[in-house]
Amino acid sequence: MKQKNLTRREFIKTSTGAALGAAVGSLAFGTTGCFLADKKPAVDQKFVVSIARIKNGNIDYAVEEAIDLLGGIGAVTKGKGRIMLKPNLAGEYSFFTTKPEIIRALARLMMNSGKEVLIGEGSVSGEGFNRKEGIDYRTTNREILDGMQQFVFDQLGYTELAGSLGIPVINLHSGEMVDVPVPGGFAFDRITLHQSLQEIDLLCSVPMMKTHGLATVTLGMKNLMGLYPGTVYCSVRACVHDQAADAGSPGVAFETIDMVRANKLGLVVVDGSMAMEGDGPAAGTLVPMNVIIAGTNALATDMVAASVMGFRMNEIPTFSLASDTGLGPARLNEIEVRGAGIKDVRRNFVKPNVVPWNSIRDSWGNQVL
Repeated sequence: MKQKNLTRREFIKTSTGAALGAAVGSLAFGTTGCFLADKKPAVDQKFVVSIARIKNGNIDYAVEEAIDLLGGIGAVTKGKGRIMLKPNLAGEYSFFTTKPEIIRALARLMMNSGKEVLIGEGSVSGEGFNRKEGIDYRTTNREILDGMQQFVFDQLGYTELAGSLGIPVINLHSGEMVDVPVPGGFAFDRITLHQSLQEIDLLCSVPMMKTHGLATVTLGMKNLMGLYPGTVYCSVRACVHDQAADAGSPGVAFETIDMVRANKLGLVVVDGSMAMEGDGPAAGTLVPMNVIIAGTNALATDMVAASVMGFRMNEIPTFSLASDTGLGPARLNEIEVRGAGIKDVRRNFVKPNVVPWNSIRDSWGNQVL
């Protein structure tokens, strides 16, 4: 039977009933599929994650509390002088992107601790640039991508934020590039990156807590998809997903893990002030969560955040692959959670209608500029 190719709009708005379970196969996460196992093993100190509640709208205090629960900014950034903050700025609309207040709070903490701070992003698309009348286009055109990225920074307040702090904001789509080897990579044996990513000592991923129609959830590790430069891999990440799907990637696990391994990711701070459930990452429903979740191990932090969202660990292929690759814990009960408890802040999110890339690849960003 010939498979129907969904349009981008159909992908976002309609249910296909497709699941990634069969694609995951031997990558199944653990054996029980439960939030918690019956017996709790000894906790590895690397796997400590904090949950701080945002009270009375005080985001700055919650960010600082989340970092303090990990030992403080000095401990978290020890030996690191140059740090890049990577928000999730998929497009120009604030309702599905990382709040500037989170980035401001982190930047101030780091700068007060004597660190050099940068903000970097390679957004997906912007209307009038590589998106026209709601249709996303693939492009490697530098002029289009540079205009799009500046537009997104301006619209979301990041240009103003960076100016007020006196720190650079970097368009990761273009500029000086370097090739980084990924030994044993799943989709790529080497990845081309913006040179600034090799000149930092620490990458801090700051995603918005969201569901995702390809990845199930988009958190700290998935946020690194924004590091693929459009001038090399084309915008909308479509060319990246094509190659990963051809290699057999379950969900977007291959392209995500390859990018994580190519970088210096050492801190994840999840913006859970306002989250998105349902058909994220852009067409879901906003839900107030009022939490900040942080950790120095990306997989552990993402696992805790996903559990807060009501997901079981074996629902997310990237988690299974990351654990098998040695990037973090195998089970949730190997993580020490400090601050608020998972059960205390958990909300069972409406799940996204997950579809495999191959069912939409011919229509999602397939037109080229």
